[in-house]
Parts: sequence; structure tokens; C-alpha cells
Amino acid sequence: MPSMRKIMLSSQDTAIIPNEWYNVVPDLPRQLPPPVDRDENKSSIQLLNQILPKAILKQEFTFQKYTRIPEEVQEIYAQIGRPTPLFRAHGLEKALDYHGKILVKYEGATITGSHKINTAIPQAFYARDEGSSGVVTETGAGQWGTATTVAASLAGITSKVFMVRVSFNQKPLRKQIMELYGGEIVPSPSPETEFGRRVLSQNPDHPGTLGIAISEAVEYALEHGLKYMLGSVFNSVLTHQSVIGLESEKQLEILGETPDVLIGCVGGGSNFGGFVFPLMKKFKDARIYASTASEVPKFSKGEYKYDYVDTAKILPSIKMYTLGSDYVPEKIYAGGLRYHGAAPSISMLVNSGRINSSDMPEDKVIDALKVFARSQGIVAAPESGHAIATAIEYARENREQKETILVNVSGHGLLDMSIFQR
Repeated sequence: MPSMRKIMLSSQDTAIIPNEWYNVVPDLPRQLPPPVDRDENKSSIQLLNQILPKAILKQEFTFQKYTRIPEEVQEIYAQIGRPTPLFRAHGLEKALDYHGKILVKYEGATITGSHKINTAIPQAFYARDEGSSGVVTETGAGQWGTATTVAASLAGITSKVFMVRVSFNQKPLRKQIMELYGGEIVPSPSPETEFGRRVLSQNPDHPGTLGIAISEAVEYALEHGLKYMLGSVFNSVLTHQSVIGLESEKQLEILGETPDVLIGCVGGGSNFGGFVFPLMKKFKDARIYASTASEVPKFSKGEYKYDYVDTAKILPSIKMYTLGSDYVPEKIYAGGLRYHGAAPSISMLVNSGRINSSDMPEDKVIDALKVFARSQGIVAAPESGHAIATAIEYARENREQKETILVNVSGHGLLDMSIFQR
């Protein structure tokens, strides 16, 4: 019988926590297209200088492959539950009669229940160190908002979160937990910003989008002299999230495993990039699948082009797969996947064919979440359910191949139970 260490690595093994973040940009097959200003009267660099901590701005545009993680941040990483477990999903293998191995990297083991805390901590502490009294951001399903409010609380500063209205209404417990951590939560579009008022004047019942919520948060940060927290898409965020893949690399070495397939879900791309980028550097032959919502098919139906990050077109335009910054997605429960675009680095690799895409509809995701819960005992987040659904489909189609599949489960779904009432 294998030892417990062979099945699951202890979350107390802090030696697994990396002391550097990995930046994929120097290892991309070609230079990443830079952000551009499509309005000659605006300077995106000047804008970003106003709303982002200098350390974040430096990390955003650096070609340095590794950046030292501040000791204070490393200590907080251990406090919030890093390293997160990597284990073999024996129950899921049995349920699927899969002849290979299915491994899971479980980001739901952090104090906020998702990967988002990995970047919220350094961003909040950088903001505090530069003298900011508070931070402001947006959130879809609420995981990023939760991480922001926790990080701000630990840093001793205030937080304000513009939450996409449809998720605000669907997920009252998310609002409550953010308020518990000291955050101020506002449904977006809101009357608190000029752009929000403009959207509401055209449609008082607008369900909201991440693009709109980003615009409101940025506008509010500019008007009130606060720092803006980047939740996804930007390279600095993917760099912070590399702790997922770097930990996984060490854990795989301890377990003696080599993955053949890597799978993660993609909203803006932060958990996926943070998980995949360090691993694809080492496991060059691994096949990679980016799982998205069929209702927000950015890779299969979107275009690879320059587009705005937010709906109000305040932030710069970046080259990415996009459905359009004005796109209003269906009211799916996986609010974290309702973003119109994807990180430029991920988009480049999808466009080149290095990363494969997989669209999953909500009904298949719900079925996959049930299979995972009943075989492994873990209730995963709806967003993570897309990755699980892709892994299940791959395992069923390749049952006899005896491949090793590694799937990143980016968070738990214990606050998302109403998805099963549908």
C-alpha cells in the first residue's frame, strides 16, 4: 500500500513553495505584441502608472525570467494554505474505468478556496508599501473579489469591489464573505461611476459583464486616488500565478510522475497560465487543453486581434482572442469564465497550435461536477468544472492509452451550490 506522502503531499511542506515567480514572456516562440493606444489623446502607460503599484508595472513589462518573491509574501503564502495538494484521483479513475492516471492540482485548499489569492496578496502588499490607503477591483463569480478583500485586510488597507450584477444576484454568500473581510461590494453596472450610469440609462436591468465592471473599477480608482487590482489577463498576474505550476513541478518530481496531458479552465487565463507555463517548459511533449465555456467561446468563435480589455475602453488595447469588448455573455453560473477575451500569451499559443481549446456547455459541466464530487468527495467550482469536464471527456475517449492526465482544479464550489438546482 502506498504511503500517504505518495498519495497527497502535506500542505505543511513549505519547502515546496517557490521563492521566485516564473515569467513566460522570454520563453515564448516570438515576441509578445505590446499593448497599444488606439486613442491618440490617451497614454496607456501614463494611465497604468496612475492606478498600478510600480512593482506591478515593472513585472508587467519585464523580460526577466524569474522574479524573487518578497519574504513577507512567501510567509503569507504559507499562511493561506500553500503549497496546495497534488494527488492522484483514484476515485475518478475508477468511476471512468480509466486505465491511465488522473492527477489533480487542487487550488481549492487555500483559505479563500481558489487560486486568486496567489496574486491578490502581492498586489495588495505592493499597494500598501507605496502608501495607498486602499484598492479597488472588479469580480465576476466572486472568487477574485474575495481574494482581494482578504489580501487588503491582511495588508491593513481598504477594498472596494464592483461585482457583475448577475453574479451579485446569484451568489449572495459571496457578497457576505467579502463584507466579512471588510470589503465594500457594489453590483455592476452601478450609479457610482459615470460609465455605470451610462449603461444603466440604456438598460436599467443590464446583467453586467466583466468588461463593464473593469471599466467601473478603473474609473473609480482614477477618481479616488486608489490602486487598481488586476484579476487576470495581464502578464504580471500570470507570473504571480506561476506558483501553481512551480509547486506542481516539485510535487510531480516527488511522486515520480510525468504528465502526458495538462488541462485547466480559462476565463481571463490566470489559473491556466500559472499552472501550464512552468510545466510546459519542462514537459515539452505534453498536450495542453484550455477549457472554456461553450456559452463564451472565445477561442473557437472569437478573433485573434487587438481589442480593449474593458468595455469603456479606458485600459489599453491588447492582442488576444476576443469576442469583442462589448460582448454580453449568457448568464451562466461560472461567472469567472464570462470574460470576452484571454491573456495575450495564452492567445498567442492557442493561435500557434501549441495549446488546444475545448468548449464545454453548462449541462456537461454540472454532470462532471457531480461525477467528481461522488468519486473524489470534492465539490469543485463551476469554473473548475469545465476543466474537469474536459478531463473526463478526454479520459473516456482515450481509456486504453494509459496516459497521465494532470488537471488543475482552480477552486472549490461550496458557495456555488445553487448551480445544482438548475
